[in-house]
Amino acid sequence: RKDSSPIKPLSSILNVAKLLATPHPSSQISALWTAYHASRSGGTGRGYICASLPLDAYNRMMNVAKRYPSFVLPVPRQRGPETSPLGNTSEPAHDFFYLQWDFYSSPSQPSATEPDPFQSVPSTPNCSTLPPVSTVLFTPLQEYKLRGSFATPYLVLTFHTDLSYSHDLVLLRGEITPSAAVTDTKSGPDIADRYLLSQVDAQMLAVGLQEYYLWSKGKGEDERDSMAEELLRRFHERPNDFDWQELLKRSVATT
Repeated sequence: RKDSSPIKPLSSILNVAKLLATPHPSSQISALWTAYHASRSGGTGRGYICASLPLDAYNRMMNVAKRYPSFVLPVPRQRGPETSPLGNTSEPAHDFFYLQWDFYSSPSQPSATEPDPFQSVPSTPNCSTLPPVSTVLFTPLQEYKLRGSFATPYLVLTFHTDLSYSHDLVLLRGEITPSAAVTDTKSGPDIADRYLLSQVDAQMLAVGLQEYYLWSKGKGEDERDSMAEELLRRFHERPNDFDWQELLKRSVATT
């Protein structure tokens, strides 16, 4: 890439120019996005999750995330009782994942013609600058405590905003980290063991992100609404009052 962003551009995944060359409604692009990811990993779709959302929903999530860029989400486990981060025994057991938002520069305005690699791209006027691309990293809480920023994320979500103005569409791509022990990439009955996170758990984390960051429409950052929003506020503003048991209760109630 010409910039320093570590994000894989949308044009390296989809032929954006071809999509724009002929009329494609948002619903069709969403269907193509889903079909593309379902065809990965030998047609199993394993290792990826995806979704699409309207620009308004993304903007609302982004506004909250800029104020509260991190949180912890529990994922229930089918095993014996487990100790919560505060030392309390919870039932059923959970694994806790630390999530962290990051924001990057806005992508260039997409075009129906392929860009000339030998020609510099003029800067986009501020009035039509696309929303920034963002990522969310999910890392096991215990591993994050031990290794900090060097911890390996199990899931990385990327929000691509290239089509947000042309189609009112933000494309979400989730990549599950492969296991370091895996060297054979062929599909097989043990394909679930080739990733650090199951497909179901990845979907659960993505849904949890929406629950805590997609605040009710019309609510500002300083207005109270649901318990999920209150927990997110408290995690940042009053960490000593943060209620881990309430977080676990919400997890059980929504699974």
